[in-house]
Amino acid sequence: MWRINAIRLLFLLMAVIMGSVVWRQLLLDWADWPLWKGVGKSMLAALALISLIGVRYPLQMLPLMLYEIAWKTVWLILIALRAWLNGRWNADIDSMFYDCIGIIVAYFVVPWRYVWARYFAESMEPLRRQR
Repeated sequence: MWRINAIRLLFLLMAVIMGSVVWRQLLLDWADWPLWKGVGKSMLAALALISLIGVRYPLQMLPLMLYEIAWKTVWLILIALRAWLNGRWNADIDSMFYDCIGIIVAYFVVPWRYVWARYFAESMEPLRRQR
């Protein structure tokens, strides 16, 4: 039960912390953004909004948490780590690093045995309906 409540807390933090920052930026700071920055911020705002469903239904919304873990881990390894190793660390990477590094907490909270049993070991849903 502690894991489920911890997942709820992570979803709540995603919704409140990320949501408050991103929604403020979308509502107030959007005027001079390039197209893809606006797209990215809109996607993060939607993610924060949908995270509220995870507070109520943490296991059903676990794929959303897995997505958050996946993209931040990919960014940390393929962008931040390589920038650090090649001496190309800058203020933008530094800021994003601190936005992403907290995902390490999720590695300890996610019920990985459940993830394995539900998404990998379980039989695939049929491609067609049985008649």
